[in-house]
Amino acid sequence: MATRGRPRTFDPDTALRRALDLFWERGYEGTSLNDLAEAMGIASASIYSYFGSKENLFRKVMALYGTTSGEPPRRALHKQPTARTAIHDMLRATADEITRPDTPHYCMLILAAPTGAVENHAVREFLADLRRDMFATVKDRLARGVTDGDLTAPAAGLDAIARYYTTVVQGLSIQARDGADRAELESVITCAMAAWDTLTSAPSHRAMISSRSGR
Repeated sequence: MATRGRPRTFDPDTALRRALDLFWERGYEGTSLNDLAEAMGIASASIYSYFGSKENLFRKVMALYGTTSGEPPRRALHKQPTARTAIHDMLRATADEITRPDTPHYCMLILAAPTGAVENHAVREFLADLRRDMFATVKDRLARGVTDGDLTAPAAGLDAIARYYTTVVQGLSIQARDGADRAELESVITCAMAAWDTLTSAPSHRAMISSRSGR
């Protein structure tokens, strides 16, 4: 009869949540395996045997982050009936999440990325792919607005508008990390949405505005 392995002595879900908290606070490169073992309440060997490696653990952490703090902005994009309200609610949901009193004030997709060691290139690309997915999701929502008829195909192009609002999301995270509070982030969002009509105006309308301004 085969000998059964030793039973797990930790709750994987609890351990993963603790790892999320630590990676969120210190970033990928600032978090060591010893730090993780202490925070998760398990031995380093258990991290390897159950999660595979620090990198694999981080990937699982980011999946958890995506279904918790990362979910409200994404949900806002899908549930609102028009592209404009979807973008507006996405920005506001982002600001809500990155200024919560019980978590670090920034988005992990933006500021948890490693910056130095060559061996962390795979993690940098992993996070870059997640950010590219954010851009693609915003662009898809704009395209849906065109299809639904609440957004006329803009002269600026969907790609440029999606990049603009994705950049606003990333900028909100940096501002929050540097101390901006929820009200201050709301003023940024107000400015970003004030640009909506100009950015999304139809080609003929843009030409008319340009012609008038040139008089």
